[in-house]
Amino acid sequence: MQNNQTRTFTSAFEQEVYEGLTSFPKHLSSKYFYDEIGDKLFQDIMAMPEYYLTNREFDILEANKAEISALFSRDGEVFSLFELGAGDGKKTKILLQYLVDNKIPFDYRPIDISQNALDQLENAIKQEIPEVEVNTLQGTYFDTLRDIDKVNGRKKVILFLGSNIGNLLHEPAIEFLKNLRDSINEGDLILMGFDQKKNPQTILDAYNDKTGITEAFNKNILARINRELGGDFVLDNFLHWEVYDPETGTAKSYLVSKAAQRINIESLGLQIRLKRWETIHTEISQKYDDATVEWLAEQSGLQIVTEFADNQNQYKNYVFKK
Repeated sequence: MQNNQTRTFTSAFEQEVYEGLTSFPKHLSSKYFYDEIGDKLFQDIMAMPEYYLTNREFDILEANKAEISALFSRDGEVFSLFELGAGDGKKTKILLQYLVDNKIPFDYRPIDISQNALDQLENAIKQEIPEVEVNTLQGTYFDTLRDIDKVNGRKKVILFLGSNIGNLLHEPAIEFLKNLRDSINEGDLILMGFDQKKNPQTILDAYNDKTGITEAFNKNILARINRELGGDFVLDNFLHWEVYDPETGTAKSYLVSKAAQRINIESLGLQIRLKRWETIHTEISQKYDDATVEWLAEQSGLQIVTEFADNQNQYKNYVFKK
């Protein structure tokens, strides 16, 4: 096996796949679930009855759109509405439509790692809410966060919905929130979704549906390696496995090798060996309570302005300022 220091990679995807599959234990980043196929699978997941997160957050935004919009547009000043990981924008359109209907001046800047998702979102908004000025930004959160503080002097509001903060364990989440804090000014706001701790079975069912959509989504990262990097993963040789620890609030997704196997990845010049029942860790989905969110805010130099919950307290959106 070649030393990583001497290797050159043509993309972040190549580098992270190499590093993840040559580590022990093996891991791959969930951000690479998303391409044209992964985007469609995630939309299917959001429509599943078991995947409660989307509907809970949708209900919160629908019920509180006037109050949220008033927070964003205090004193009628123009603002830029950034959204990290915008996806299909289904929930965001509630706010966009309300802002347009009430002639509140703003522009919308969705950020996503998937250019395909951004193109679809921009086209959908042009058709459904043509009054919205859309400026898309393709890239990872950390790349684009560096650019957010260079905006044209407008007030900034940053949306981070879907409890995507839960893809990070607490220490990296604090680092992420500090970066977010550093990209905003006094008076700017952050609206962020946090899935709450609840019946562990409800959480497990959301990430391990009986129809197998979540399994296909998890395995899409292997399919991407096959398509884009010349891998020869046999997807049926892997088991999708979900675990949830109600003490820490951490749900984890794994791909478990059903047999001893060798996999070649042509563009990396890499052969990896997997033992029977060896795991590749692919995703974390952290769950929260009020005390944890208050602690995260305190550790990262943010202050909670207010919060909005669904009627079952299964999900919350918190508003933060610097």
